[in-house]
Amino acid sequence: MSVIFSVIKGNWKAQIGLGIVSLFLIMALAAPLLSPYEPQRRVGMPHQPPSSEHWLGTTRMGHDVFTQLVHGTRTSLAVGFGAGLIVAALGTLIGISAGYFGGKIDEVLTFFTNVVLVIPNLPLLLVLAAFIGQASPWVIMIIIGFTSWSWGARVIRAQTMALREREFVVASELIGEPKWRIMFVELLPNLISIVGINFIGSVIYAVLTEATIEFLGLGDPTSVSWGIQLYNAQNSAALYVGAWWEIMAPCLAIGLLGAGLALLNFAVDEMANPRLRTFQVSKKMKRLMLQPNRVKEVQA
Repeated sequence: MSVIFSVIKGNWKAQIGLGIVSLFLIMALAAPLLSPYEPQRRVGMPHQPPSSEHWLGTTRMGHDVFTQLVHGTRTSLAVGFGAGLIVAALGTLIGISAGYFGGKIDEVLTFFTNVVLVIPNLPLLLVLAAFIGQASPWVIMIIIGFTSWSWGARVIRAQTMALREREFVVASELIGEPKWRIMFVELLPNLISIVGINFIGSVIYAVLTEATIEFLGLGDPTSVSWGIQLYNAQNSAALYVGAWWEIMAPCLAIGLLGAGLALLNFAVDEMANPRLRTFQVSKKMKRLMLQPNRVKEVQA
């Protein structure tokens, strides 16, 4: 744990990304404390601009935009992290099983992965959401999770195949350790960086996809989320009447959360990539090597 904190301390991308994501997590947990209003209750005049009473204004129905934003953070984060967990779990299980066992198991799992991989993901999601009709955020989460794991499975399979002939794996097999223990105790720790990148990327994708599906009117309009806010703003012609705050609030939230998760993704990639770490260290060494020369120049 101390190693993780030391690495985060020396990586500005990890610090900024973790700060942004932590801010949204706190907002989601403390949503009832941040606003005294109910998200679906009429509390003001229609299209009221931002003020001290309503920080982000109101909607056409008189709902408080800030209240809907903080309560929508709960839904959007739950869908994002829930779908990310499903994607990471399925991709890791299928990828590590195919890469380690090989043979017929690898052929079957790889065929199944390739079939899911070649199917256009977003059109499939739109068709499924339209077939279900007004899909709730939890249904959207499940659909995204079970249709978006194939890329991660292929990457983990390839890395597992590169690791299964290593000495520590062969030694574990020779002493008779169970195969499940070899996969999840010996191999999985060496794949943590790939699993982490897969998870964070899936969270970004799930949040954006959920907002897209709901914005197109395929979500449940009675729920409270960033996508439903955009859908309601579009139906009420918010931009046409000058109520820009209805569009700006959820768009900025989605963009800021995506930027924070992307920075975390880049940070994990840098932590896991020895070449990037070596490059950073070499720059520090150059600065240290140039310091004596600078002192001599000043003295001269």
